[in-house]
Amino acid sequence: MIVVLTGGTGGAKFVDGLRQLVPQEQLTIVVNTGDDLRWWGLSISPDIDSILYVLSGLLSKERGWGVQTDTFFCLQAMARYGEPSWFKIGDRDLAVHLLRSQLIADGKTLSDATDEIARRMGIGARILPMSNDRVETRIQTLSGELGFEEYFVKRRYQDEVFSVRFAGAEQAEPAPGVVEAILSADAVILAPSNPVTSIGPILSVLKIRQALRETSAEVIAVSPIIGAVAVSGPAANLMAATGLPVSIAGVAQAYQDFLDVLVVDAVDTEKGKELEHSRLRVHCTNIMMRTAQEKLNLAREVLSQMACEATAQSGAQVS
Repeated sequence: MIVVLTGGTGGAKFVDGLRQLVPQEQLTIVVNTGDDLRWWGLSISPDIDSILYVLSGLLSKERGWGVQTDTFFCLQAMARYGEPSWFKIGDRDLAVHLLRSQLIADGKTLSDATDEIARRMGIGARILPMSNDRVETRIQTLSGELGFEEYFVKRRYQDEVFSVRFAGAEQAEPAPGVVEAILSADAVILAPSNPVTSIGPILSVLKIRQALRETSAEVIAVSPIIGAVAVSGPAANLMAATGLPVSIAGVAQAYQDFLDVLVVDAVDTEKGKELEHSRLRVHCTNIMMRTAQEKLNLAREVLSQMACEATAQSGAQVS
């Protein structure tokens, strides 16, 4: 079994490549919920939804979020009624939020609701929220403390960031199955997601980070940084605000207590040699995922670094 820790669009792109090489039944995806929010009275889990849509083949390739060919008539109507409309929910996307909210109102946990939605979508992989407890990513700016989606979507991550915290993390427990999956995995992959606000909330749940230290599986991370620039989004600004170098060294530092292999772009080959030591191995390749083929190639490169490569390739569905 391969366990993937993921969040954001970079993580979804990586999972899109990985699902073409590894049977879904051999995948367990642990997803960031620090971005979750209430919107129009509904329970929204943006990163979980992106993984649901990727694995069911519904993700919009143009936007990188939401459902392919979705319409936005409900969003337009809510705006006419004076409701906020900066968080873009499509009509088909809305159906998933309604179903999740109904299941939770009926007493289901987020884990239960995610299982049920995945089953109805015909998904074979196991999708686990990092926690059923509320852990909220909070961004401190000159304008005050913002929720992640307000900072990222509404304000387009233009605010200067002073600090990031994960409200509720100290009391949060891992969702059922998360720790067990990490401890029993053949390999654990940290997707090329923002190390501060996509992977950071997952690691803020103390028992998850401890499981990563204790697992006998190889732990491999894919860098979301090339040179001194984030592949996309605000990762560079957020890393700098939390004291991490904006480089592959900063990514390695964020995961230093459990990381075995760091996959970086070929641009960082020389820097990668400087990072290698007895515990950490650095593998250089093209980590950009602009096309379907590049997603597939990166997933294949990551699998090549795993002790379980033979197992993964036995179920390959490579085109």
